[in-house]
Amino acid sequence: AGMKFFLQYVGCIFAFFSAGFLIISTWTDCWMVNADDSLEVSTKCRGLWWECVTNVFDGIQTCDEYDSIYAEHSVKLVLTRAMMITADILSGFGFLFLVLGLDCVKFLPDEPLTKLRICLASGVMLLLAGLPGITGSVWYAVDVYVERSSLLLHNVFLGIQYKFGWSCWLGMAGSFGCFLSGSLLTCCMYLFRESSSGRLHSAYPLRKGYSSAMTVVTNLHLPSSQTATSKMYAVDTRV
Repeated sequence: AGMKFFLQYVGCIFAFFSAGFLIISTWTDCWMVNADDSLEVSTKCRGLWWECVTNVFDGIQTCDEYDSIYAEHSVKLVLTRAMMITADILSGFGFLFLVLGLDCVKFLPDEPLTKLRICLASGVMLLLAGLPGITGSVWYAVDVYVERSSLLLHNVFLGIQYKFGWSCWLGMAGSFGCFLSGSLLTCCMYLFRESSSGRLHSAYPLRKGYSSAMTVVTNLHLPSSQTATSKMYAVDTRV
């Protein structure tokens, strides 16, 4: 039981931080940052929804939102948005399901197998959340790196060159955390589910044998007249 509680709490901590990292990375503005900080008087960051410029000297930040989601955007931007939003939703629901499945939470206290199934479902959701999260963040980072490398290779200088920023790193960290917590819950909780099911199945024959023994004891204490009457009643019923 102690190991089960420990695994649940560890999985819950990882799920909480992983879901938070994914949500923060999706809605922050530093997926791309300018790579030439020493030559610039401002720091430029691009996110999935807007672009911000921060003055190095006074710290004033100015942000410009992109056009409407219905406007024409690059495939990289649109697909990364879709995958990160999907990861946010799945990881959020996975964390909420895990909280309901914790033994310390008074939800279905008399149904331990049901709570274990809830933990398993949350683990599956977290695993599914890690897939679009890691795909979107890694693909975005690789695309930025390839674009910058190709410009350097061909000696093309556009004034600003970008590298992937902390928002992209946060998305990768949240995705790996979802994989870790989901794997922990699905593998370890499944073992506890098998042991709990085995205990329930082994307890059933004992209860059945106990009820049969009680029936025999009850029949032994019945008077012979009542036993004969019951037999005659059974014969009449069959006829």
